Amino acid sequence: MTEALAVAAAVDYVALFAATPSPYLVVSPDLVIVEANAAYCAATGLDRDAMIGRPIFEVFPDNPDTPAAAGTSNVRASLERARETGRPDTMPLQRYDVQGPDGAWTEKYWSPLHVPVLDADGTAVLLLQRVVEVTDLVASRPVHVGPPRSADLRQRLEEAEVDVYSRALDLRAAWESDLATSRRRAEVADVAVELSRAQTPGEVVETVLRRGLAALGADGGEVAVLDGAVLHVTGARRGGPDGASVLPLAGPLPASVAAATGRPVLLGDEERSLAFAPAMAALVGVTGCRAWASLPLSSGGRSLGALGVGWARAHRFVPAEVQLLTAVAEQVSSALARIDDRRAERASLSAARGMAAALQRSLLTAPQEPDHLQVVVRYRPAAREAQVGGDWYDAFVDGDGSTCLVVGDVAGHDRDAAATMGQVRNLLRGVAYTLATGPAEVLSALDRAMRDLAVDSLTTAVLARVEQSGADAAAGLRRLRWSNAGHPPPLLLSPDGSARLLRTEAELLLGLDPATDRSDHERVLEPGSTVLLFSDGLVERRGASLDDGLAWLVECAGRCSALPLDDLCDALLEQVATTAEDDIALLAMRAHPE
Repeated sequence: MTEALAVAAAVDYVALFAATPSPYLVVSPDLVIVEANAAYCAATGLDRDAMIGRPIFEVFPDNPDTPAAAGTSNVRASLERARETGRPDTMPLQRYDVQGPDGAWTEKYWSPLHVPVLDADGTAVLLLQRVVEVTDLVASRPVHVGPPRSADLRQRLEEAEVDVYSRALDLRAAWESDLATSRRRAEVADVAVELSRAQTPGEVVETVLRRGLAALGADGGEVAVLDGAVLHVTGARRGGPDGASVLPLAGPLPASVAAATGRPVLLGDEERSLAFAPAMAALVGVTGCRAWASLPLSSGGRSLGALGVGWARAHRFVPAEVQLLTAVAEQVSSALARIDDRRAERASLSAARGMAAALQRSLLTAPQEPDHLQVVVRYRPAAREAQVGGDWYDAFVDGDGSTCLVVGDVAGHDRDAAATMGQVRNLLRGVAYTLATGPAEVLSALDRAMRDLAVDSLTTAVLARVEQSGADAAAGLRRLRWSNAGHPPPLLLSPDGSARLLRTEAELLLGLDPATDRSDHERVLEPGSTVLLFSDGLVERRGASLDDGLAWLVECAGRCSALPLDDLCDALLEQVATTAEDDIALLAMRAHPE
């Protein structure tokens, strides 16, 4: 690509024009010859220097012997049409004799095409004439044998022949027009692909103004996005700055009418535009666009705004053109509707998450702290945007005065998991307070209650009771009794800073078999001992085993054991801040000396 661009930059376009085999003549807007290529000089038999700087019809006057050919008037009219409309003008077969240097006239027939060369504002600065000599075609007509034809019959035959040739030229022009339309459709398809990727209304508007207008061959345009009873309009024009404004939906301009009625507004020239509404005079003056098309933007019967497309000159809205404009409007509508639906969906999800988060926060309350037992809790969700999950912690005093510590995990990371977690947590509290017995019996009763109350969920949990008998109290000791239902084991930090996992034989999680046997385990707690209960999000990592995660926890907690309990919890969470992929519930209990 870079090499091709370099070659293109080095092309001598003057030499290229001179060497072009088709005859070309360049004239100024006032019809003075400014250039002619070698093929044109050869076709006319005139020298280039004899033409440059002279009016075209001074160089090529009419043959006084054939005034009916009207060569100068017909060619002048064609050049002026191309200059005024800014569009190519193809002439039918034209007789235009050429006078040689010796003054003799040579009969010539031509097929002329006049193409305007426009500046950035769309004004014709040059006119390019391409001619194809068809003298041989005319001369090859069959010679009539028989009585002489009347002048009237001969004229009619020539006119018919010219008409046939003119129709052939029209067919060629139509084919070229179809080719141009195909190219525009391809460009519009590219615009549609870009619109499908837009994530905001601003990106939709930018795509339309930056690429869509060019694909439609427009000189300017606007996108009006409906917001309540007003339209937020962003407009652009070639060679000019973008502009923004606000229009009332009930206003008189085409954008308002198209958005309000759902019907397109097509104004093919300045006269129609100015007659549509007095306010159009300002729009035409600011944008320089005299012809306008405003297409409604809608989806599912809901108005989204309007797409405006403008042209500096008069514009014909043929059916193919209207179909293309409608297709672009439909693509813009689809993009805006998709973005609006996603925005509404995100708002709905955000509201639902907010409700679920409020529910979860109401359940994960501050723990009770009996005398000389410090309890610290932390919760971090798997997805910070969601702020909900199935992990929970709890600390409360049961019916006989013992402190119960719980960390559990309901399968899932959504609102359903959070709701089920609330049910299981409250059930466990009620069962533990009522029974006031060992953790194994409480978990078994909870399992049965979940079955009977149709709390259908798989749940892991570790339940611990901190107990103190009279003899233990006299010695300043406490006892930790716990039962584990498929959950990671508690971690014990001794007063000397050593750390160990309280591993036990694995037992079933809750929700599988309420008849399963469960076991209690017991450990003496010396003053200064710390117990950590945690969910698996603290120790599970992608690509690493659970044993690796537990070993990390033992090592890290051992290094931090001397920290205050709040700092210890924060230090552990900080270590996994960027690697944890699951919810984390953490409960730390420290037995201070009485």
